Amino acid sequence: MSNTVLVVDDEAVIRARLKGYFEREGYRVLEAGDGEQMWQQLTKQHVDLVMLDINLPGTDGLSLARQLRSHSDVGIILVTGRDETIDKIVGLEMGADDYVTKPFELRELLVRVKNLLWRISLVKKSQQAVNQAEKSDDLIAFDQYLLELNSRKLRRGDKVIKLTKAEFELLTAFALHPQQVLSREYLMEQTSHRNEEVNDRTIDVIIRRLRNKLQTDLFVTVHGEGYLFATKVDD
Repeated sequence: MSNTVLVVDDEAVIRARLKGYFEREGYRVLEAGDGEQMWQQLTKQHVDLVMLDINLPGTDGLSLARQLRSHSDVGIILVTGRDETIDKIVGLEMGADDYVTKPFELRELLVRVKNLLWRISLVKKSQQAVNQAEKSDDLIAFDQYLLELNSRKLRRGDKVIKLTKAEFELLTAFALHPQQVLSREYLMEQTSHRNEEVNDRTIDVIIRRLRNKLQTDLFVTVHGEGYLFATKVDD
């Protein structure tokens, strides 16, 4: 799917020139002659990058860049006839990603557009990877159950199974070490009872309660060693 570029310039000749060139390069190009038309276009459809002229009638491009950046991550390239360093600095401070001055070379502008869209795509992919990792780290699925670590809930379908703090902590320890034998001593260290004096039967009692609540025996007793969580955990 091609990227969509919005050209915002009050000169129709420049809009037509940019539209024709970038459409030949495979982009979808929209046009706007001022800030009002720009917002109308942005409201109606998705835009990946805005080429924004600074010298516009009504609200100028610098102000529009600031407003746009305040609520959107869309790429912004400022286009202007000015060639003063202060304008470039102000433009970047307003939230623009890049800056070109008229008269510009179309091939150079194309490279800038490609580079900016590439950087934006990398940021999006990185954020998606982070979100997926956070989601994966928060959820542990096994045997028709879903254990939510952050919310401390156990679900089976739409049903929430209530767990005590000790039950949740013990189940989490098992879910993080599936199909491994865990000693009573290790399990005790993972629960809130670790700072209390308890007898050797504490873990047995908690596991018996978990067996009843889960209505399945995923906890295999390994005599002389401890317990094994006898199920696979989905990645």
